[in-house]
Amino acid sequence: MKTHRWFWVASALLLGCAPDAPDSSNYEAVADVQELMLTVLEPAAEAYWDAVGWIIDETGEQEIAPANPEEWEAVRNAAFVIAESGNLLMMDSRALDQTSWIAMSKAMVQVGRTAIEAAEARDKNAVFDAGAEVYYVCTACHATYALGTLRPNDERAN
Repeated sequence: MKTHRWFWVASALLLGCAPDAPDSSNYEAVADVQELMLTVLEPAAEAYWDAVGWIIDETGEQEIAPANPEEWEAVRNAAFVIAESGNLLMMDSRALDQTSWIAMSKAMVQVGRTAIEAAEARDKNAVFDAGAEVYYVCTACHATYALGTLRPNDERAN
């Protein structure tokens, strides 16, 4: 019983001494949202999407998949960039609003976690499926915030 009580006392003391959460104003964004998309998120998503697939044509079926540990690591690294990009999109200087934008950014983090797990499992079908989920999150956000990237000729985007 005494050990149990000491645990709670020590925990309370540690929590009382814990440093405050970092102030988001300490972060300095280098890229705006469009630059972040073009230079960080899009290249990572393209690398992830291009990692696994199947081409079926008149010559037969060709499978595309990582062939060695280094290629699987590249897929995993791209998935981490996708996941962390969701966090970058939630920074105060980038968040376009605190409702849908934050929800979609959190969805990017979650789908990125799924993509990481698939890559770590070296499961090409799971990578393919996770890639589809990444695509759905991207297009849902673009349909709300960047319609012109989905339908450049759509007059509503102008």
